[in-house]
Amino acid sequence: MSLLGLIIRIAIAALVLTGLTYFLKEKKEDLIEKHKNWFMTYLQHFCGALFIFSGYVKAVDPKGTAYKMKDYFAEFETHFSAFQGLWTTLAEHTLTFALVMIIFEIILGLMLIIGFKPKLTAWLFALLVIFFTVLTGFTYLTGYLPEGVTFFEFGKWGEYVKTNMKVTDCGCFGDFIKLEPKTSFFKDVFLLVPSILFIVFAAKEHILFNPRIRMIILGVATVLVSLFAFRNTFWNLPMQDFRPFKEGTHVRDVRAAEEKAVGEAKLSYKLKNKSTGEEIVMEMNDYLAKFSDQAFVDQWEILDQVREEVKTTKVSEFFVTDPNGSSVENDLLNYPNYHLMAVAYKWYFDEKQEQLVRPDTIWQIDTTEVEGFKDSVQIVKTVAEVKEVTYTATTYDWDETYANYYKNKVNPLFEAAEKEKILVYGITKPYDTAMIDEFRHHVQATYPFMTADDILLKTIVRSNPGVVLWKDGQIIKKWHISKLPDWEYVKANYIK
Repeated sequence: MSLLGLIIRIAIAALVLTGLTYFLKEKKEDLIEKHKNWFMTYLQHFCGALFIFSGYVKAVDPKGTAYKMKDYFAEFETHFSAFQGLWTTLAEHTLTFALVMIIFEIILGLMLIIGFKPKLTAWLFALLVIFFTVLTGFTYLTGYLPEGVTFFEFGKWGEYVKTNMKVTDCGCFGDFIKLEPKTSFFKDVFLLVPSILFIVFAAKEHILFNPRIRMIILGVATVLVSLFAFRNTFWNLPMQDFRPFKEGTHVRDVRAAEEKAVGEAKLSYKLKNKSTGEEIVMEMNDYLAKFSDQAFVDQWEILDQVREEVKTTKVSEFFVTDPNGSSVENDLLNYPNYHLMAVAYKWYFDEKQEQLVRPDTIWQIDTTEVEGFKDSVQIVKTVAEVKEVTYTATTYDWDETYANYYKNKVNPLFEAAEKEKILVYGITKPYDTAMIDEFRHHVQATYPFMTADDILLKTIVRSNPGVVLWKDGQIIKKWHISKLPDWEYVKANYIK
């Protein structure tokens, strides 16, 4: 769905709500405490419905919003160094921040619709819109920053280059709609207009029901929205999956199609008319056909080469490395039978540098005559001294709660599956080989661990760890670690 399509639907929903408000005013006056202006009523319903929908698609996947906020805070740490401690703290609590923001956004939308404390709601709405505008504005404006230039070095800003942007999208509508940062920014600038109107004309806003009912509505809604967001965060996978690795996706086919599209992308030239200054874009083949015309060459100059933009998904970045350092993504995607993948974008541990002691043997080399052979000698190696040598080594104190996910849930499932010739393996971010071996030993995993980009792993499944069932390049089923079934259940319901 496009942003325009969404806005049209929101506008229709606001119209329906306004009609319902008119009905209540005419037939059930006791349910409306105050009503003065139909334009303000429509504006309340439009902005309220927009915020509720925007919050809902993020509440479906709060971890996705948390990942996006972490990207923002990491960039703020570089560009707004005066508040470095603040960004570090926020980065450590992005999930909590995301949950609070999402719940607040939905409840604020409901407050607009029912007319709860108009002046307070108006100021809260304005503050949230300003916050969103700052985020999307930062994303968009960093397109003017050349490499190595920070935000406040205004004199070093250059021309807008899309690839210069530090955060690729704002996450305004989660993974439901991916908006260009420029579009997101101007959308939020537009919302500043109703935020001002709400503040200036708060007295003209409608108020539905009586104070007691309004409080009950908001209280119940807060509980339900919180439970919904927590369910999609801590207790299960997102209720709706808008990402490219959703269940049923033929990843191998999608990846091949995206690679083909990129390979067939058309090249064009951006040309400028030397006389009139007119600029046009012409496909390379058309330009080459005209290149032999000297009059054309004299009239037009090449400004830039343009490659047709091909939109790809994270599927195109599905690259996996085995313990030997070899790329195995094609082997996995072409594996014809069922296989189980335990996905973990991050392991939890404390890293320590310890002083350890090991024996160090000093050898003494001598030569002796070989008995029975004149003028022949042999080398004799004997221990001269054994002493202890102190050295520094990295050790890991593994989080036992996290390790138990593997010991008590993943391992039993995988061991039972292996007995029936099902391929099983773990996959994590590119930790070094020694660390991976130590983790395998600690959790008693008999299966190998592959490595891949952590952002890719976050996209595949919103659980850490999570388990994915594949067959012939297709995702059959995904499980949150708290909902991971035993092998008998998997076999009975998904193995055909």
